[in-house]
Amino acid sequence: MNFTLDPTRHAAPQVVEALRAAIISLELEPGSALDRAELAQRFGVSQTPVRDALIRLSEEGLVLIRAQYTTQVSRIDVPAAREAHFLRRSIEIEIARLLALSHDPAVIDDLRAQLSRQAELAARKDFLGFIAADKEFHRLMYVAAGLPRLWSVVVRMSGHVDRLRLLHIPSVGKTESILDAHQAILQAIESRDAEAAQHAVRDHLSGTLASVDEIQQRYPEYLILS
Repeated sequence: MNFTLDPTRHAAPQVVEALRAAIISLELEPGSALDRAELAQRFGVSQTPVRDALIRLSEEGLVLIRAQYTTQVSRIDVPAAREAHFLRRSIEIEIARLLALSHDPAVIDDLRAQLSRQAELAARKDFLGFIAADKEFHRLMYVAAGLPRLWSVVVRMSGHVDRLRLLHIPSVGKTESILDAHQAILQAIESRDAEAAQHAVRDHLSGTLASVDEIQQRYPEYLILS
C-alpha cells in the first residue's frame, strides 16, 4: 500500500481514503490485521489520525475494532450489502427516469464518453480501472440529476457491495454484461423512454448480489451470509 500524504490537507481524511481504497480493492483482504503503530509509520503520521481513520471506517462497516483484540478488515457482510444495494437501486431507478425526461445532450455525451472508457479498460482486463469507470458512469448520473450528495451517501454505504463486485468482475462475460447494461441505460435516456431507463437500471443493479452463492463457494472465508 503505497501512499504519500498531501501536506496541504488534514492527515486523517487522507488515511481514510487510502485505507478504504486498499480495502475495497482487496489489497487488504477481509480478516487482515490492522496495526495502528505500523500504519502510523507507513503513513508517516502519529497514531491519532490513524485511530480516527479506523473509527471512521468501522462506522462504514469496513473495519472491525474490538477492545483488547486485533483490529481487522471486516469480512464482507452480505445482509449489509443487500441493504446498501436496495437503497442504491431505489435512488437510481428514479434518477434514470429524471434523466430520460430531461434529455440533456451534454449529459448523454458525458455518459457515452465514460462508456467508451469502460470498454477500453475491459479490453485490457484492467478490472480495478473498469470498476472505477463503472462508478464514474453512475456518479455522472447523480450529478446530472442534481444529487451529488446522495452519491456520497451511497459510496459510504457500498463498501461491502464494492468488494463483492470486485470478486465477481473477473467471471466470464461479467464486464460484457455491465457494458451492455450501461448501453441500455444510455439508449433509454437518449430515447426519452423513462420506463425503459428504469427497467434497464433495475436489471443492471441485480447482477452481483444474484451471484452471492457462486462468490461464497469461491471465497468462503471472505463472506458473512447472515
